[in-house]
Amino acid sequence: MLSRLFSAAILGVDALEVEIEVNIAEGGNEFRFRIVGLPDASVRESIYRVTTALSNSGFRWPNSAVTANLAPADLKKEGPGFDLPIALGFIAAAQRSEIPRFARCIVAGELALDGSVRPIKGALPIALEARARGKKAVILPIANATEAAMVSGIEVYGVRSLREAFDFLSKKISLTPVQANPDDFFASHSHHDVDFSEVRGQLNVRRAVEIAVAGGHNLLLIGPPGSGKSMIAKRIPSILPPLTLEEAIETTKIHSVCGLLSPDEPFVSRRPFRAPHHTISDVGLIGGSTNPTPGEVSLAHNGVLFLDELPEFKRSALEALRVPLEDHRAVITRASGTVTFPADFMLVAAMNPCPCGNFGNPNANCRCSTSEVAKYRNKISGPLLDRIDIHIEAPAVEFHHLSSTTPAESSATIRQRVIAARQIQANRFASQRHSCNARMSKRSIQQFCTISSPCSKLLQNAMRELNFSARAYDRILKVARTIADLDNSDQISENHLYEALQYRTLDRSLWNA
Repeated sequence: MLSRLFSAAILGVDALEVEIEVNIAEGGNEFRFRIVGLPDASVRESIYRVTTALSNSGFRWPNSAVTANLAPADLKKEGPGFDLPIALGFIAAAQRSEIPRFARCIVAGELALDGSVRPIKGALPIALEARARGKKAVILPIANATEAAMVSGIEVYGVRSLREAFDFLSKKISLTPVQANPDDFFASHSHHDVDFSEVRGQLNVRRAVEIAVAGGHNLLLIGPPGSGKSMIAKRIPSILPPLTLEEAIETTKIHSVCGLLSPDEPFVSRRPFRAPHHTISDVGLIGGSTNPTPGEVSLAHNGVLFLDELPEFKRSALEALRVPLEDHRAVITRASGTVTFPADFMLVAAMNPCPCGNFGNPNANCRCSTSEVAKYRNKISGPLLDRIDIHIEAPAVEFHHLSSTTPAESSATIRQRVIAARQIQANRFASQRHSCNARMSKRSIQQFCTISSPCSKLLQNAMRELNFSARAYDRILKVARTIADLDNSDQISENHLYEALQYRTLDRSLWNA
């Protein structure tokens, strides 16, 4: 007897439909079970989980040869999510049952030895694939059901056990589809625990951060320990525009395949903020391993990647950042193939001005030699520095700012200006693929960043005297365009350009001086 049903395999951050065929040979006096179709070790081990779960769920089988085929055979199958569909196919074949619902569903789930169903990774991509394939429903562990229910246009059923899943599919019991409303999650998870009103002083830094967020620009904060660099960086998500539903689904897919979603928060409704430690490996930062998985640059997709103590990161890891910063994706190539992960994030980095942190600090003496300072700063290569649009110094906070009781501007107020500037950019790029000024192409810069003759002369002098690169030239114009948007100005003025130039003072010759 042969039975067929459908599951899905995760490839990158997407799911691909897999047809599962379970055949029980006629006759025989010995039970044998094998899985074919390029399974990995965890899939091959499902033989033991499936047979034990079947036994403990009250199902029996004939002493015959059983073959489970996972098609297409040239697609590698990974993870324990095939346990449940293989077991369901086994039961149907053993009972010689025709289950019409098998053809209309995608099923995935890991089995415990007692027959209960454990959660899996990638529930949201699986639901999206089921909808794309025209399936009517998806059957998943109850712990993953709310996550998958964020996909509209398909019914999601959560099951707790193998017995419950089979009884539902064979119409012995009925289950209620799980309902979830993304708007409810946006409303209930929109609050941030930190606020810019808690930041004392640092008006110049706050201004630079607002510009960076308004245009989606990468940002480098430089200052002594205790100047508030990390404190400010952690508050950046509180002024970012809210996620759109499309962005939230994109982001949730990445976190889903990494197993980072919880039953309490099965949907990413706020922009992510990732802050890996400087000891992170290249693979941990960019993604990879034998079976490629997303790295921190992808987990920060549509949000912020914060690299504190930037020069302490391995040089190879920092240089590997250059491609994601330019292309907004991470491409992982292995012998088995190439996987592309989305990586459209805002980079925020922080560093001390020297190894001891006191270079240029009027309140403390720097213990570093000139060569030590140069060596420390040169850990950040010119090409990487070129890709950071805004560099701002964060000086030590003076006492009168720390002791002030005057409330600082709140995140909500700053966010309103940011959203207004982003709306201007959305209207500007309505017919293009850009989402913000920082993503403008060369052609878009020529179209939307036109400057007057005095501005052109100012920029020419700055390029010559400060030895800026061609890439820095583009970044200056992009930042100036954002400053103009915050001023609700159609044209880039000299004042806008002057301010944009101030945010490149750590570039090239000045940086290495």
